[in-house]
Amino acid sequence: MAQQVTPVRRVRLGKAIGPEPTAVSGVVLLLPAGDEVSHRKPTALLAPSYLRPLGRRLTRAGRGEGLATHVVHYRFRGWNGSDANQVSDALWAADEVVRRYGDVPVCLAGVDMGGRAALRAGGHEAVNSVLAIAPWLPEEDVAASPEPVKQLGGRRVMIVHGTNDERTDPELSFRLATRAKKANRDVCRFEVHSDRHGLQQHRDEVLALAEDFVMGVLFGKVFSRPVQDAFAAPPPLGLRMPLASGFGRRR
Repeated sequence: MAQQVTPVRRVRLGKAIGPEPTAVSGVVLLLPAGDEVSHRKPTALLAPSYLRPLGRRLTRAGRGEGLATHVVHYRFRGWNGSDANQVSDALWAADEVVRRYGDVPVCLAGVDMGGRAALRAGGHEAVNSVLAIAPWLPEEDVAASPEPVKQLGGRRVMIVHGTNDERTDPELSFRLATRAKKANRDVCRFEVHSDRHGLQQHRDEVLALAEDFVMGVLFGKVFSRPVQDAFAAPPPLGLRMPLASGFGRRR
């Protein structure tokens, strides 16, 4: 009886969201959520409802600028300890962008475990910015090295977190942002007061904030005043910046 061969799983880029521009001048890579430990194949259930609306909004906003937006399809559901599978997948995706589009700036935009992957993979030479929404971060352990932040030097970094998040601890993302800010002034963090992990209560504001950030970092658009203030403010002010209700509606 022939031995069954398990197919090798490969990371891949999803089809560009919306019509792909003729000339691509910037790319957003969307990194979905995941599990802490799992070697199972990812499913659509691991792509939070935020990911597709975020991709569509960014695609519309950047259509005239040559923006291409792709979802990264991981090999495995899990981070899987020191293997950090989602980091290597994100790095592969950044390499693939360079192969397809050449020397264009890349923003890594991740949700949940994808937020951690975006922060970790931010050191790729093609990446100029990182957006981490409700990032999953490990509990701090005195016996283990803290999450690295040196790779974020020279990148613009925005973290967005709900203050009532029960799945991913917002205090952990604040502490990481504090360490990152010491080495890189271009780090800011917004708090979505009373919102939980899904950030549904202020979904429109979060999407508008993401658009503001991405259009600024990839295409040089002027940031809104709250984003400018968040980058300029010293810690902890710029790392606990409240996301105002109605953000983006009057711009």
